[in-house]
Amino acid sequence: MEFERATQSKAELRAALKKIRRRPHGNVNKGKLLLSPEVFTTAGCETNVVISPFSILDCTGSIHIGPWCNFGARSRIYTHDHCHQGKVPLLTLQEKYGVIWQDKYIGRDVWIHENGIVLYQASILPDGFILGAGSVLTKNPGPYEIWAGVPAKKIADRKDLSPTEIAACFQRPQFKLQEYLHLEQLEDTNF
Repeated sequence: MEFERATQSKAELRAALKKIRRRPHGNVNKGKLLLSPEVFTTAGCETNVVISPFSILDCTGSIHIGPWCNFGARSRIYTHDHCHQGKVPLLTLQEKYGVIWQDKYIGRDVWIHENGIVLYQASILPDGFILGAGSVLTKNPGPYEIWAGVPAKKIADRKDLSPTEIAACFQRPQFKLQEYLHLEQLEDTNF
C-alpha cells in the first residue's frame, strides 16, 4: 500500500505561513518566525513539517519551530497577553502600557492537534510534546509528554515501541459503519 506524503512542500509551507502569521500588537513588538534549518534537510522531502493554513501564529514575540512539527487546523499559538488585574478599565491599561509578551520555543516533533491553544504562559514546548485537540495549554510541559483538557494537564508520556508494537497499533480492529448498519455498500449522499 502506498501512502501520500504527510509533510508540506516549501510552496505549501510558504503559503500557509503567509496566511497565519499575525502581529496583533506590532506597535509593542514585532517578533520573528524562525524555522529550524533542520526543517529543510530531510532527504526526499522539501520540508518535514505540517502547519495548517487555518492555524494562527501570534508573532508579537518571536517563535522558533523545530523539525517534524505538526500544527492542526485552527490551532493557535500566542506570545502575548493582557494585564487582567485591577479595576481600571483594561483597555486603558493596554493603551497606556501595551501588552505583555515573550518569545516561544517549539522543539522537534511537537504536535498541536486541531483547535489546540498554546497561551502566552507556556514559553517552551520541548521535543516530543503533544497537545490534544481542543486543549488549552497554560504552562510548560515536559519532553515527550501528552497533555489534554481545559486547562491542559499531563495525561501520558510518549514511550518507545518495538517495530512489532508499532505494527500492532495499525492492526487493531476498526469500527466499520458498513458492517454496523448491515449494508452491502456505503453510498455518499450528494446534496
